[in-house]
Order: sequence, then C-alpha cells, then structure tokens
Amino acid sequence: MTFATVAAVAIVAYQFLPGDEWLLAGWQVGIGWLAAAAIVLGARRQERGDWLPWYLLAAGVFSNATGIGVAKTCALLWGLVDLPTPADPFFLGLYPACAAGIALLIRRRDRWANWTAMVDAATITTGFGLLAWVYVIDPINLVSHMDRLAHAVQAAYPIGDLLLLAMMTRLLRSGGSRGGALWWMAGALGTLLLGDSSWVILDNLGAPGLALEETPWFVRILESVFLVAFALFAVAALDPAADKLGKSAQESTTRLGAGLLMLLTGASLIAPGLLALQVHQGQVVNGGSIAIGSTVLFLLVVARMAGLLRDVERQARQVRELARSDELTGLPNRRAWNDEVPRALERARRDHLPVAAAIIDLDHFKRFNDTFGHPAGDRLLKAASAAWHGTLRSVDLLARYGGEEFVVLLPGADAASAHEALSRMLAVTPQDQTFSAGLAVWDGEETSEELLQRADRALYLAKDRGRNRIEMPAAA
Repeated sequence: MTFATVAAVAIVAYQFLPGDEWLLAGWQVGIGWLAAAAIVLGARRQERGDWLPWYLLAAGVFSNATGIGVAKTCALLWGLVDLPTPADPFFLGLYPACAAGIALLIRRRDRWANWTAMVDAATITTGFGLLAWVYVIDPINLVSHMDRLAHAVQAAYPIGDLLLLAMMTRLLRSGGSRGGALWWMAGALGTLLLGDSSWVILDNLGAPGLALEETPWFVRILESVFLVAFALFAVAALDPAADKLGKSAQESTTRLGAGLLMLLTGASLIAPGLLALQVHQGQVVNGGSIAIGSTVLFLLVVARMAGLLRDVERQARQVRELARSDELTGLPNRRAWNDEVPRALERARRDHLPVAAAIIDLDHFKRFNDTFGHPAGDRLLKAASAAWHGTLRSVDLLARYGGEEFVVLLPGADAASAHEALSRMLAVTPQDQTFSAGLAVWDGEETSEELLQRADRALYLAKDRGRNRIEMPAAA
C-alpha cells in the first residue's frame, strides 16, 4: 500500500532528522495531517452513508496532530509548558472524536445492547482502570505544585485512554467482519494507549522521568509511537475491507475464545494482585479503590457466568428441539412420535376418549425421484407435509416416520372422523400425487407399538388394493 510505505519511511526518517525543534514539530504535524487526509480519502471510497465514523476519526487524528504544533509554538515562543497549555484541548480532542466514530461503527455492526459484549468490555476496562487509577491517576495528586485545573487536565489523558480501551474492546467483541481494517483499527488504538500511558508514567516518575524526557533519542521514539498510531488509523481506512467494518453482522459474537478468556482472567486478577503486592510492600495504600474495583469485577464475573449459563440452556433447548425435529420438513420425527403417542394414549384412557393413528406413504415416490431427481423429491416432501399439516387440528400430531412415510395421531377421533381427516389430507396432496394410508382406532388396551402395527397392516392392504386410498385393518 502506497500510504503505508510513505508513512513508514517518514517515521523512520524522523529518527534521523537534525535537532531543529521547528523541523521536528512540523514533521510530526505533517505525518498526522497526511494520515487524517488519508482517512478522509478512504472514507470517500465507501458509500456516502458510511462516511461519518471515519470523518470523526480523521477529526480526532487532525486535532491531536495539530496539538503537537500548538504545543511547540507555545513552548518556544511564550514558554508555556506547564499544564494546562493551549495545546491540551487539541490533544484531548482526539478522545471524544475517536470514541464517537467507534461508537457509530459498533452501532452499525451490532446491537449496542449486546449484553455479553458489554460485560466483557466493562470487565476489561474496570480491571485496567483500577491499574490506571493506582499507578497513573491517583499519583497525580502527589505533584503538589499543580493546581486543580492542571490535575484535571493531566487526569483527563488516562481517563480518555480508558474510554478508548472500552470502545476498542466493545468493537472487537461486536459481530461483523473480522477483516484487516478491524485489526488495523485495534492496533491504532492500542498504540495510542501505549504512547499516552508512557507520557503520564514519565511525568509521575519525578527526576528519573525528567531525565528520560531530556534524552533526545528516547523522546523521538516515544513521539514516533503516536505517529505510528496516526498511520495505522489511515491504513485501516484505506484497507479494502474498511467498507465492511460498519456493516451489520448476521449474528452477534458470543464465543469465549482462549485469548479473550485469558484477557478476562487477567483483568479480573488485577485487583487481588494489587492488594497482594501492597501487602507484600508493608502498606495498603489504595485499600478503598481496590475494594471497590474487586466488588465491581466480582459482579461483572457473576453477570458473565449467568450469561454463559443462559447460553448453555438455550443451546441445550435447541439441541433437544433438533433431536425431535425432521431436518427436511420441520415436522416432529420418529423420536418425538415415540415420546408423544404413549402420553396421548394415557390421556385417552383417563378421559375415556377415542384416538386414531394412521401411517401415510406417498405413492410411487421412488419413481418420482428417478424421474425428476432427488431435489424435486425433497421439495415434494416439504410441500406435502406443509399442505397436510394445514388440514389438521392443533391437537393432531403429524410426524415424518422415515423416507416417504408419515404418521398421524388424531386424539378424540373415531373411525369416521379420522377417515374424513385423512381424506382432506389426500385431497391437498401437491403436484397431482397421491398416498396410501392405513388407519387404526385404538381399542383401549393395546400399546402404541401394537396400534401402529395395525395401522401398518392397513397400509399394506391399501397398497394391495391399488393405492390412492385409505384402509382400516381387517377384522380379526
């Protein structure tokens, strides 16, 4: 990709530029603005309705890159280096713009209220948020010479990072395409988090941090982290799969893979790990924060487990339903028939009501298959089962017994009403086809197997008498 090559060369060249402050700042701003322009170009290759998320990302990159130039100008011309500076609104503008763009992508890819994805994102963000509080945000208060506004501005950076972490996690847990654009986007956000965290940690290290900030080669590498993030956003926008990043998914992603499980486990162990470390050091400094974080993480883990249990129960129901359904016609299968008929006979015995059963066999089905092909035969079975089912009552049971054989259970039906029901079924058989049926009325004593055997003997009688008919077993 042309842009990726140009950006890589520019970032590498940045390490070897002369030490002129204006040149270095201009080079960084130029790479950022070039990346923002590339994002806009990539967006305009998509449908007009898909432009807005990418425009927001471009605005965020442009704002942050502009902040580099503003910060350098303020420092060199007016000596404004202490927080807050006029550059901070430009730097901080990255976070809401990128968060809004990613939120739009999530909304278009998936249901925003995807409970599983929201719990996963909240767990990861809470775990790393506690880590950020203990080592980044809370230590800001130790810098006594900073006023409230300066504290707020410095804390805004890690808070913005946590916002992007939450959005990135939610984006990765959404459904939809898993193409290159998604991973370039994730790489860009991860790189931003790395760069921002490094600067804040340096500020909180005191003298060692100041020494590193005055080391030119170290500072250039750290500044290059942001340039890489800018470039990755542009690569994501220019990726051929970028147009799929905002397309809705056929289904939500709920799979708990090994990588996600490890990440969730690590996030959940941050709170007890911090507590153990501080106990080992002889002083629990952040007891309240760790307690709150542990409570929230515990509740999120319980919520995730509850969701997994619901998924298992739902899948178990689906398996049971599939095990009792015929794949082709959607009717109950032989297993469902064998389960239901004994219960129906017991109800008939208890209520002193008649019940009839019949076996139906499509006439000359093998010849139909040989003439028109098996796909046509499958279509006939589906059409016939649908047509027959439409003539029956809600209490009746029509099941596929195997091949072209079907069985019908007619609770409360005597011989005459059962024969009438089968005649209606015969009349609606599609494609001018016919069937032979054997009908038996329960005698009040026989088992379900014996009832079906009598219906089967009647079926053979119907075939022997020329097919396209309904017969009852001959009297014993």
